[in-house]
Amino acid sequence: MSSTFWVSLLRRVCFLGGIAVLAVGPASAQFALSPADSGSSAVSASESSSNSLPLAADGTSSGTAALPAAPSAAASDRGGAAGSGGHGLISHLAFEAGGGANGPTSDSSNYITWGGHFIVGGGYRFSSHLSVLAEYQFLDNKLPGKLIAETGADGGHAHIWSLTLAPVIDLMPKSTNDLYVTGGGGFYRKVTSFTDPEPAEYCDYYYCGIVYEPTVVGHFSSNQGGWNVGAGFTHRMGGTYNDSRMKLFAEVRYLDINTPSVVSSPNGLGTTTVGAGTKLIPITLGVRW
Repeated sequence: MSSTFWVSLLRRVCFLGGIAVLAVGPASAQFALSPADSGSSAVSASESSSNSLPLAADGTSSGTAALPAAPSAAASDRGGAAGSGGHGLISHLAFEAGGGANGPTSDSSNYITWGGHFIVGGGYRFSSHLSVLAEYQFLDNKLPGKLIAETGADGGHAHIWSLTLAPVIDLMPKSTNDLYVTGGGGFYRKVTSFTDPEPAEYCDYYYCGIVYEPTVVGHFSSNQGGWNVGAGFTHRMGGTYNDSRMKLFAEVRYLDINTPSVVSSPNGLGTTTVGAGTKLIPITLGVRW
């Protein structure tokens, strides 16, 4: 056979082989899907079906029906009340701490002189205008030289501590700078003491020796009621929206303690006389929140 015959035959075989490949390829691809792939396709189809929007009663699709129902008003109110209850209680608590100096009025200057004091308190804020504080105050005052000389002592002091209840009324509570009035009353204890220098041992890192320290050699005391009234100024300490609860305050009060008159020879010292009533003017600087 000639070469022309073989070339013609080869061309026909290649042509038929190409047709066979084109026919068999798509068919084999369809049968190549595994059972697992078929299952995945079924799951995807079901998920697609379940995620579709539900139909309304008229057969149309409703987008809002797929959203979760809003909580009822009653449930929202209960949650709000529970949430604000704890925070509300804390926000109504009020505190103060301060200290300063005090001096007597002319009525009491013969029996007590100037001194220092501190005050701490806590209570409840009923509104932005009204708070009520339970206060503890301690005053440490000197005694006039004439009163000390009557007893024959070398020195002396008067200590006064009190537990009182005091309303505080803020006049401009929303302002950075505020004015307030306050006043109240309660229990007061006053102890008047006389001192003499007494020897006492003193030691430091290097030696021990004898020093003379003021020691109480006689005293008298009284328990009674009293009252106070005053006014003050506060300055709010910042806050993002000027809403800080911390305020600096400066105040002055008139303090009237119903102490009885006393004629005493404390612990064998000379006889001294103290008139009734103790009237002081405390000036206090501090912080409130």
